[in-house]
Amino acid sequence: MKTRTIALTVALCFLAAAACLASDLNMGTWKLNEAKSKFPPGATKNQRVVYQAVGDQVKVTIEGTTADGKSLHIEWTGKYDGKFYPLTGDPNNDERAYKQPINNAHTMDITSKKGGKVVGTASVVVAFDGKSRTVTSAGSNAKGEKVTTVAVYDKE
Repeated sequence: MKTRTIALTVALCFLAAAACLASDLNMGTWKLNEAKSKFPPGATKNQRVVYQAVGDQVKVTIEGTTADGKSLHIEWTGKYDGKFYPLTGDPNNDERAYKQPINNAHTMDITSKKGGKVVGTASVVVAFDGKSRTVTSAGSNAKGEKVTTVAVYDKE
């Protein structure tokens, strides 16, 4: 009886985690809509962003280009718990924290660090129809000037 109870409890935990990730509006592939986006000169552009479930975590894979046209491949795996998890492939960030406010599946806050110092923040808002999302980022450019980027993505 104990074995059956434990097995059932473990199965329910996995199902609950899968249900939470399945209801995540960010899951899937998002393609940059440059016509609707606003980038300051010299900004990096994330052309494609993919969110996928990996166990009880989320993997975010970003394909982009730098201002000088170099390709970027960025990966982050973690939870939306506000804790920092390592990030690879981005010369300006080495860890990132994602946090989704309670009772708001359409919004997420992101904080990026480099060398332990916060270097940028972003707010992600998924449209109510789930077909687009807007990422508003704040940080500094190479000259140390504060810049804001608004990137609009369409769901593929």
